[in-house]
Formats: sequence, structure tokens, C-alpha cells
Amino acid sequence: MLTEDGKHLYVSYDEYHNLIEKLAIKVFQSGWEFDTILCLARGGMRPGDILSRVFDKPLAIMSTSSYRSDAGTVQGHLDIARFITTPKGEIAGKVLLVDDLADSGHTLNAVIHQLKNNYAPITELRSAVIWTKALSTFTPDYSVEFLPTNPWIHQPFESYDAMRPAHLIQKWSV
Repeated sequence: MLTEDGKHLYVSYDEYHNLIEKLAIKVFQSGWEFDTILCLARGGMRPGDILSRVFDKPLAIMSTSSYRSDAGTVQGHLDIARFITTPKGEIAGKVLLVDDLADSGHTLNAVIHQLKNNYAPITELRSAVIWTKALSTFTPDYSVEFLPTNPWIHQPFESYDAMRPAHLIQKWSV
């Protein structure tokens, strides 16, 4: 649900999963066939996992991080892992790069630059995200929702960013 001022988008678990299913349909209907899904951790892990199951393709993971301050609400320095975790040796062939959103575009631009320069076995690379913000300098190949007001997206699992084990103990104690 988008707030009236357009500054916040609140997404339920059902809406989140429906959007991932719509993303799968977009990729499928494009007719493009790929060998591997490479998700960017953390935001792309849930969409990547679901797309991996729907398309029955191996899931590779590349860790990136830029939103670490204030329970994940402030963007900082971008860190990109040097290695990709994949179940099938080295990542190669046609790769679908998956993240949750194209926000500023900085992460996706940097990752694609790194992949093109350091992973010669990748023969083709396309990108898929749930949301694309208007301010993004990156245009993904596949996206479900374009967000012209650039809202902060409140994803259904973000409450865990500020939750610690003591909170869980308190929550589940009888």
C-alpha cells in the first residue's frame, strides 16, 4: 500500500510473493532461456530462491551490502563479494541477475560491471527486479513495478532488521 504522500510503500507477505510470481511470468513470457539465477544477497535472496524453484534452475549467490546503518535504512559504502557461491562449479552461460529493487542503480551497475570484467564464462546477462524507482540510473531487463515517487519500500520482513534474540525470547516466553 502506497501512502498518500507517495513517500512510503508498505508491502505484505502476500503482495511480496505475488510480485515475485509476476516477475517470473515476465521473464517466462520474454522467451529468454537462461542457465543460472544469480541473486544479490540480501535483497535478491527471496526472489532468487522462488525464481530458482519456478524455473528449476540452480541458484548462485553474490553478497552485496550498502544498507547497514539505522536498521538497514541508510545507504553507505557498497561492498561486493569477491566470490560467487554456486552449486555447479563456476558460474557460466546465460545468467539472470536478481535483486529486489533498482533503487539508486548503484549496486546493479557496479555488480554488472564486475561480472562483465571478471567472469568471462558468462555469455549473456540479464537483470530482474521487483521494483524500479524513477531515480535509478539502472534500467533492469525485467521489472514488475515502476515507482515514480521513489518511496521507501517497507518489505514484510524488515522488522527482523532491528530484532535481536532477546526480543524473540521475550516474544515466545509464556
